[in-house]
Amino acid sequence: MENSLPKPVSELGATRSTSRGSLKFIIGGLLILAAVIYLIVASLIAPGGTQYFLTVEELNNRAAEMVGREVRISGVVLGDTIEYNAQTLDIAFTVAHIPGDNQEIEQLGGLAVVLKKAAHDGSLPRLNVKYNGPKPDLLKDEAQAIMTGKMGADGTFYAEELLLKCPTKYEEAIPEQSAAK
Repeated sequence: MENSLPKPVSELGATRSTSRGSLKFIIGGLLILAAVIYLIVASLIAPGGTQYFLTVEELNNRAAEMVGREVRISGVVLGDTIEYNAQTLDIAFTVAHIPGDNQEIEQLGGLAVVLKKAAHDGSLPRLNVKYNGPKPDLLKDEAQAIMTGKMGADGTFYAEELLLKCPTKYEEAIPEQSAAK
């Protein structure tokens, strides 16, 4: 007989508010999950959403296939090729290939050694680069250039972003890195 008695009004209200609260959390969680899935799918489908990181040699070998695609590359600046027009802010220079694998760079003596050797080795693959913007102070011989942009049909890399790492930062490490060999 106790089971057949109706529940007091206070117990019924507590059950309803608990279900409503749980339902709100479930709906909120599903909305957040849907938003995350949408962002992931949109970044994979959108043109330019995927960005390749290539070495100069890899980009040269795949130049025809990479025309117009956004890529990021790294190379060593060849100082004697730098041309700058202060009126138009056009910068043109050439970069030489450096390895893209950090372990390989360490095996070759470290970044300072690799940059120095690559800047003076005429047998390494090279790439002409064009960039529009103020001339960075660090744009000089043996600087590491990390660039994001697109390969043109003319074989020139048109950089939209240019990040430079000064070679003097690594010069102190040259004796230490060379001794480790």
